[in-house]
Amino acid sequence: MTKKISLPMQILIALVAGIAVGFIALAAGVPDLTTNYLKPFGTIFVNLLKFIVVPVVLLSMIEGILSMDDMKKVGSVGWKTVAYFLCTTAIACVIGLVLANVFNGAGLFPTLVLEEGQEWTKATSANFMDTLVGMFPSNMWESFHTANMLQVIVIALMLGGSIMAAGEKGKVAREVVGSFNEVINKLMEFIISLSPIGVFTMMAWVVATQGPAILGSLALVLLCAYIAYIIHAVFVYSLSAKVFAGMSPIAFFKGAFAAMMFAFTSTSSAATLPVSKECSDNMGADKDISAFVLPLGATINMDGTAIYQCVATIFLASCAGLQLGLGEMITIVVTATLASIGTAGVSGAGMIMLAMVLTAMGIDVNMIMIIYGVDRLFDMGRTCLNVTGDIACSLCVTKWEEKKAAKTK
Repeated sequence: MTKKISLPMQILIALVAGIAVGFIALAAGVPDLTTNYLKPFGTIFVNLLKFIVVPVVLLSMIEGILSMDDMKKVGSVGWKTVAYFLCTTAIACVIGLVLANVFNGAGLFPTLVLEEGQEWTKATSANFMDTLVGMFPSNMWESFHTANMLQVIVIALMLGGSIMAAGEKGKVAREVVGSFNEVINKLMEFIISLSPIGVFTMMAWVVATQGPAILGSLALVLLCAYIAYIIHAVFVYSLSAKVFAGMSPIAFFKGAFAAMMFAFTSTSSAATLPVSKECSDNMGADKDISAFVLPLGATINMDGTAIYQCVATIFLASCAGLQLGLGEMITIVVTATLASIGTAGVSGAGMIMLAMVLTAMGIDVNMIMIIYGVDRLFDMGRTCLNVTGDIACSLCVTKWEEKKAAKTK
């Protein structure tokens, strides 16, 4: 029996093949062949991504809100955990945006040559109050139709909260959401399985029409993301462990190293859970607290993904010739932070979330295929970062609960 090639390997092969075909078409002086005969298949794949984004965000976020109902049962541990993750995710967004803008300001991110007759809708800066007002929908179906992602997120928050508040009478709605969410996840898995086709066709087109310079730009955006990952791990996670748990940064990284390396190679927070649990317990985390915090973190702690979304959005905006203002930066932070409440737990969900942010920014989702071929390299770093944050949170919550118990004595 022949062993099936894994999806990441299929994507890597498609990436290399696409680059090779693009170079051949460029050398032969026939780049139009990739535009006319390959790019349409990539466009079909991107259309499927656009199709799935709204239902994935809506249902996965409602499911995430409903899962928080259980946190009432675990009391302060649950809410301290959620608060820690949301705060660190917001900080991660800011770090990612700052680094990406530094790289972009230094001229390290490219502007692609547009196809003849193609125009980009320029982003316009909005003040905070306009952004706030624009988050709240007046017509739910219009929000879905226009894929207004901030409004979709607010709808998900309100529906999830209302179902939770309805208690027993909302049981049927809870079951319907869970059932539809499972169906949409299966559909998303199918669409993600088509990734190699999209990567091959779009990379061939990009290389043939833009030349080899785009490959150097991908290396730079990877560098930018990894610098942000390292900064966040050192200045947020290790410092929070130092300030709240009294552990030195060196001891923290030494204790978490095994889980970090396992996450880096496996790109799966869930698969890393046994190693993360052992590391946390050995570092002094309460076993019951780590047993709660780590699985929850594998679901809602998306700091690495938040950095990836911010860096990738600035990079792709630059490729599209867009300059994002303060209003757009605020929107990215709000969107990425709120999206961390509930993210589909299947491989490839990070790309769906990136498509969501691009849609919120008014950036053509077709641009996502420029970066998706090297998504696995981003994924290694962001998963490692997420697992590191889970361990740091377990240590901090343990210390907070110990102090709370000491005060009640």
